[in-house]
Amino acid sequence: MPFSSLSSLRSVFQHFESPFASVITALITLGCVAPAWSQELVTESADSKVQLVADGFKFTEGPAVDKDGVVYFTDQPNDRIMKVDLDSKVTEFMKPAGRSNGMYFDAAGLLIACADEKNEMWEINVADKSRRVLFNEFDGVKLNGPNDVWIDDNGTLYFTDPYYQRPWWDHKKPPQSKQAIYRADRDGSNVTLMDDAVKQPNGIIGDAKRRLVFVADIGDSKTYQYTIAKDGSLVDRKLFCSMGSDGMTIDERGNVYLTGGKGVTVFDKNGQQIQVISVPKGWTANVCIGGKDRKTLFITASDSLFSIPLKVSGL
Repeated sequence: MPFSSLSSLRSVFQHFESPFASVITALITLGCVAPAWSQELVTESADSKVQLVADGFKFTEGPAVDKDGVVYFTDQPNDRIMKVDLDSKVTEFMKPAGRSNGMYFDAAGLLIACADEKNEMWEINVADKSRRVLFNEFDGVKLNGPNDVWIDDNGTLYFTDPYYQRPWWDHKKPPQSKQAIYRADRDGSNVTLMDDAVKQPNGIIGDAKRRLVFVADIGDSKTYQYTIAKDGSLVDRKLFCSMGSDGMTIDERGNVYLTGGKGVTVFDKNGQQIQVISVPKGWTANVCIGGKDRKTLFITASDSLFSIPLKVSGL
């Protein structure tokens, strides 16, 4: 019989008068044992394979999905943004593109891009390919290089600003004294430091309904969960899982998808690992969930773009 809650499961075990039942009940109460149904795979099976969508790039990054399920991603060293239509046809969307890295669509359909050629955050109108710079500094000092961004339903931007020395920069030292997590108003104003007690923040994603933001500290092999306070600040930081990530996404169940050398590692909303999706490349950079039904995971990995069908929709 299906169980709808931990309390239901506890009640079943309490019918059995044995030390074993008592121990199991205690472990469930303490959260030491996760019910089996929380470990459901996100793909059809553990053996599901990714499919190559396109290759021949220099280094792919920053996948972002619009309201129709169309995916955009970057080929950063080649300074361009690519587009994947609903038939999986890949075309060049914009070049040059400010060496864009992480990207995200806002509610109005404008593409926000971490354009780290000049340490800027861009707003791109995909209809006419016009763009403007939202901001490029904090406290009067140039940012290190915005890396990844997530946008709350109210328009607030949350972004990471680590330091990765780029071959196209003249400077050889980080402009900011620390690598940190920031937020900004949608118009680019009020850039505000959220957390600098991290080594090298990178991937970021949020859940507007649950008022949560997840940030990967790739330099410390950890991912943290924050609560979004009423004033937009990030509070109540806690460890989500002991794994860092280059890029991230989230699905309708609250599963969080992290990237790195193994492929894509999926954690449930409680931070328990439930699946690893293998990718035949040495490094998996970033992910998003798009496609016609918003049930296709798109994966940027080294010189390629891959996809795999999911049983769940993107958030």
